[in-house]
Amino acid sequence: MTLDKINTIYFLGIGGIGMSALARFFLLHGKKVYGYDLTPSEITGQLIAEGAHIHFEEDTNQIPSLIDLVVFTPAIPKEHKEYQYFIENNIPLLKRSEVLGMICKNYPTIAVAGTHGKTTTTAMLAQLLMGGERCVVSGLPVSLLAFIGGISKNLGSNFVCEPNFDTVVVEADEFDRSFLTLYPQVAIITSVDADHLDIYGDHKKLKESFQLFANQIQPDGVLVIYDEIANQIAHSNKVTYGFSDKADYQISNIQYFPTKTTFDLTINHQITKSSNHLILNISGRHNALNATAAFVASFEFLLWKNEKTGINQILETFKEKISAFAGVKRRFDIRVQRDDFVYIDDYAHHPAEIKAFLEAVKKSYPTKKLTGVFQPHLYSRTRDFAQEFAEALEILDEVILLDIYPAREKPIEGITSHYLLSFIKNKNKKLLAKEELISYLQNNKPEILLTMGAGDIDKLVGLYPLTKSLPVSPEPTT
Repeated sequence: MTLDKINTIYFLGIGGIGMSALARFFLLHGKKVYGYDLTPSEITGQLIAEGAHIHFEEDTNQIPSLIDLVVFTPAIPKEHKEYQYFIENNIPLLKRSEVLGMICKNYPTIAVAGTHGKTTTTAMLAQLLMGGERCVVSGLPVSLLAFIGGISKNLGSNFVCEPNFDTVVVEADEFDRSFLTLYPQVAIITSVDADHLDIYGDHKKLKESFQLFANQIQPDGVLVIYDEIANQIAHSNKVTYGFSDKADYQISNIQYFPTKTTFDLTINHQITKSSNHLILNISGRHNALNATAAFVASFEFLLWKNEKTGINQILETFKEKISAFAGVKRRFDIRVQRDDFVYIDDYAHHPAEIKAFLEAVKKSYPTKKLTGVFQPHLYSRTRDFAQEFAEALEILDEVILLDIYPAREKPIEGITSHYLLSFIKNKNKKLLAKEELISYLQNNKPEILLTMGAGDIDKLVGLYPLTKSLPVSPEPTT
């Protein structure tokens, strides 16, 4: 099947962040888009406004009679009535990742992979490359198509489609080995920490999958990789970034502020050797790494396009664009910033992500008391990383756990938030039901409130009765 033969397409799980970006792609290309999702959301509302037909019940009567292709997410259970209907009626089904691979194979692609940091890095890449940047030698625009795994605040969307696009930026998801449908010219690997062990079984198999992904980079392409994990993934054309003086792109002189991070980036490259001061208007060491990865991939991609002159102009443009990056919703998302109260929401749902997020907050607000609310995501992840979660959450002054968000899983006997709570040594800890949380916070008035998780904890964000204010600008800390 080829994309030009598709006129009517159905999305099973259309409200998902990755699925909705694909739906937007087909809507923009004049296709008839239908879909199902479990619950209405801001995203499904936007899709309906853009022309999609969406319903929220498992109801085969609402499926159109003629469908060329069904796109589904692995999160849809096999016993789902509509999924079974498509199987029984021999209607073509493809995973989201397979359709993404079909789109990308026709264009030069930059793919962003990693167990953490890929959404922010992908959004930064889109920020850097969109807008008709011109390659000085060829005079041809880099016109962008981008699929982002979160809502870029600059774009207000998870999707970019510039006219006559000729380059694709895509978030490459390791879940269910989805990224193995991609064959990029430039690939980023930000991290290869153990995760999705319900899929992979063990850390070794997950790293083997990342190696397969690296093997699929085009023969003349480039692997951009965090230097601390560079020895774990083999590739003939590897470019490293990080804090080490051995990195090809080295971060130094980093300073932390509540609403920004500044650092120097030294480039040690055959094309140019330079030092650049970067200002990033989001916080954290991990975001300095994400920004650097995006910066490097953009730079290497233009070199791959045989752009070797006007380098200083390109670097200045990148510096301006990275400074203008406003962040991604639910990634170090500062909702309230006042002298007496700060509220930050984050998607962190893996111990390494939680640790990076909390360390960034601690460095930005070193004298403040941190109250963190964490909603564990998946029974299997809670079981596999209970000790690691407990150690990461120890950074907090007060720990509040909500019940586990099950997502695609059925309960595992004995694995509950109470089980996780037992691993946490901090005596200032508690388990609350979601309906108890707002009342508790109102009565206890935290100094800095942090919410973390990949489930539905974000729906609580708007319930806490506080108003936003202008950012505070305290003295920098190192």
